Amino acid sequence: MAYDFTVRTRQDLIDAVQEYGIVPYFSTSIPGFSLEEHCPPSVLFSDTGEDTWAWKGPVIRATGCAYGKFFEKKSAYVSRELFLDLANYRRDGYDFDARYDDGLAKFQDKQLFDLIDANAPILSKELRRSGGYAYSGRWQKTEGIKGFDASITRLQEQCYVIISDFVYTLDKHGNQRGWGVAEYSTPEKVMGKAFSDRVYQRTPAESGERVLAHLAKLFPQAAEKDLKRFLK
Repeated sequence: MAYDFTVRTRQDLIDAVQEYGIVPYFSTSIPGFSLEEHCPPSVLFSDTGEDTWAWKGPVIRATGCAYGKFFEKKSAYVSRELFLDLANYRRDGYDFDARYDDGLAKFQDKQLFDLIDANAPILSKELRRSGGYAYSGRWQKTEGIKGFDASITRLQEQCYVIISDFVYTLDKHGNQRGWGVAEYSTPEKVMGKAFSDRVYQRTPAESGERVLAHLAKLFPQAAEKDLKRFLK
């Protein structure tokens, strides 16, 4: 299964996610393992709004995949089947409450996780506001609790939180404008019993080996140590 495709349309991206199972958005430590390296620059970002950035929400909805910062602090699409094993491996068999009770999660991560779990799906701007988190952007800066970005990234890397969609504001003509706002949820809430009843059916080690074997099929020329480092 050579990792070989070119994305020029939304359907091309949907097909790639369904065929290869893992499609990181930006370049990774494994050469060739990203959407960025498999589409023309004009398709990656454009002024028309018809590009890979605008397709993120539709691709998530069309494939039912998980999307989030799962690898090297970068976002990726992961098919539902592969995400079951990735989540089990990354969670090390723990649900979040058990992880926290065993002292393996930070208090600020639990605060954020509980807020998402209670309000999912929730837009990132609403999450920051309701949690009292500080924000510093190009057009806005607010005071508050620091560390939001680090916590939300850890929760995604551990596969307790995913981005379930991207929501756009509309102009008076009904056209999307600006950047899509990430909507956060948990795999349990988005995928339901198809996830929660199966995520812990194997040992974390078995799940890790399954994902590693999939990566090796995609990149047979890559060294095992490099694939393990990427997966970790």
